[in-house]
Amino acid sequence: MTKFAFVAAERANHAVATLCRVVGASVSGFYAWLRAIPSRQNRAEAEAELRGHINRIFAAKRRVYGAPRIHAELRREGHRHARRRIERLMRDMGLQARRGRRRRPQTTDSRHDLPIAPNRLGRSFVAERPDAVWLADISYIPTDEGFLYLAALKDLATREIVGWSMADHLKAGLCIDALVMLSSAASLRADSFTIATAGSNTPRVRIRRCWSDTGSSRR
Repeated sequence: MTKFAFVAAERANHAVATLCRVVGASVSGFYAWLRAIPSRQNRAEAEAELRGHINRIFAAKRRVYGAPRIHAELRREGHRHARRRIERLMRDMGLQARRGRRRRPQTTDSRHDLPIAPNRLGRSFVAERPDAVWLADISYIPTDEGFLYLAALKDLATREIVGWSMADHLKAGLCIDALVMLSSAASLRADSFTIATAGSNTPRVRIRRCWSDTGSSRR
């Protein structure tokens, strides 16, 4: 028990000045300590609430989110806290992201019965003008919290990346977002361009569906 806590416990039986003189504390210091109790309680309540939010998100995300993702989720919910504070609290709570065995992701799936996109490029990697031939590919980037996937389209004539998208999944939306960026930036005419994918077994129907969602057409 601290000196001030002792004075607070005994002040009903003795004068505060006498108690402070006995324990070697100042009266003004005691009353300053007494006034600060509500703020300390408020801070303790706020920290307990934050711990509850952290624990909830950690459980909802199947214990695979580390401090950076927990911090991002809290910000999306409107809670503004420093990332280092989240790291410290997770350490105190014994919450550590579960790291499973990493498997190399597959960005190409040849096991399907869908129509295959024809090889219109014929390994002729030359384009006379921009917006005539685009090279498309999907790759992945390992991070501390899992793989991040990147879909990109490069103009064969200018060698510039004209559309790209990043996500933590390999769903159709990854390609659609890259095509949306491309269609909004390029000046296009129907039937005047070719999309050459890196994989020779790319399903043609998937490309058509992605491109139709952008509001453009492709043959």
